[in-house]
Amino acid sequence: MTYDLDTITNIIKNAAQIKLLPYFANIERDYKADGSVITEADHQMQAVLQAELLALYPHTILLGEEMSADEQQKILAADKPVWCLDPLDGTNNFASGIPYFSVSLALIHKGSVVLGIVYDPVRDECFAANKEQGSTINGRELKLSNSDLKLRQAIAIIDFKRLSSELATRLVTDIPYASQRSFGSVALDWCWLAAGRCHLYLHGRSNIWDYAAGQYIFARAGGFSSTLEAEPVFTDKLIPRSAVAAVDKDLFDAWTQWLLKG
Repeated sequence: MTYDLDTITNIIKNAAQIKLLPYFANIERDYKADGSVITEADHQMQAVLQAELLALYPHTILLGEEMSADEQQKILAADKPVWCLDPLDGTNNFASGIPYFSVSLALIHKGSVVLGIVYDPVRDECFAANKEQGSTINGRELKLSNSDLKLRQAIAIIDFKRLSSELATRLVTDIPYASQRSFGSVALDWCWLAAGRCHLYLHGRSNIWDYAAGQYIFARAGGFSSTLEAEPVFTDKLIPRSAVAAVDKDLFDAWTQWLLKG
């Protein structure tokens, strides 16, 4: 089965322009049981994309962040290609007026990601990848090469909130990189790494709909990643994953060695 990347991209872009941008920084927020933010825009985006994707590809099924855990588990266990959707990654940023959020969509087939799209509607930047064409940004190739940077020269995206207190403390008392950022959209973080805008990444715990598309785009661009336990980041299960990444092999080796030495 062929999945038309341009058609799927246009569906996402059109939905985001209608359901997200008009309400950016101007929408009521609610809170889930875990304390994370949810808005009506999340629900509307998921409903629109689910309807359009399943109409176009009726043999597929959709796993959305805004579903119950039971629904999500049944979908992942089904013997069908699965669209893995985060309709609004960075909801807190979106609701607060911070222009860093995205729509993330991956296609999982036989236990592997085969297509990924992450769209940033504020910058109108669409990151995409599939098996045939590798990674792109607005149709232009993304290909990482050796940065020639030492660890202490690199810019890192670090999510401190989900790290152990021991590791978080070591990162601020024995700083291994040049500077650190934390932006608030996991999917977009992976894509900025793929574009070479930052060089290192560390996240203690993200869900499959957060990372599936972005991590695939980063990998197809030539980046290196693993969990903190040195396992592949992606798994087609509802198991939150840690992530360590770098834009080239030398930086990845230096970064993982530093993290392991403690």
